[in-house]
Amino acid sequence: MPRRFFLSVLILLAHAGSAQEVLRGQVFVDREPLYALSPEDAYPLDAETVRRRALEETSFLFAAMIYGWDFTCEVGERARGTAPDLALERRGGLGAGDARLRVTDARLDGQRFSLWADYRLSDSQRRRMEQWRSGQLRTMQATGRAPLSWPGEAASWLAGKEAALEDAALTGLRELLRGRERNRPRAARGRLALAEFPRFYFDQGQWAASARFRVEITEIEPYAVY
Repeated sequence: MPRRFFLSVLILLAHAGSAQEVLRGQVFVDREPLYALSPEDAYPLDAETVRRRALEETSFLFAAMIYGWDFTCEVGERARGTAPDLALERRGGLGAGDARLRVTDARLDGQRFSLWADYRLSDSQRRRMEQWRSGQLRTMQATGRAPLSWPGEAASWLAGKEAALEDAALTGLRELLRGRERNRPRAARGRLALAEFPRFYFDQGQWAASARFRVEITEIEPYAVY
């Protein structure tokens, strides 16, 4: 009887481990890009710098899928002389060296380094993902652009990608709100998260980000209120 008991426990643990949800994504880092992100950087980047940047970008994107952002979107309208504005506030992040993040494949093809990684969700993170996948949320696809970097910023190499991603969120939200109501609202509030890793690429001297988001709009402010 004790032996059967222990065998049953092992089987249950095996099923529990296999049922644990895993997110997966791929990022790319150029060792010697065609553009100069920062005059302080020495190119080609050494192996340690390339790997560190890839892991930092991967952690940022996994956090954007799990936690996402709260947003306030001022839609803006040319006829009223108001410019669009988007305020994003991160809802959470992943700590440095998070043990749930695991590199599954890394390789260098010419001067381009690619990294595949998995992230095993905790129970609380899995519940968050279930909320993001709720049928009540909308999805949107959009492309955004931003300068490559801003001199003097501590993480300028990643800042351009983050800004391009935020610009994609603004573009998608504006299109989503146009189709939501007959009269375009003044502003909206809610939350959004990445549905999957975005595609970053270099376009006409800027970063471009093609991304798919999950969106929940919790509040609409019509122009009639003002």
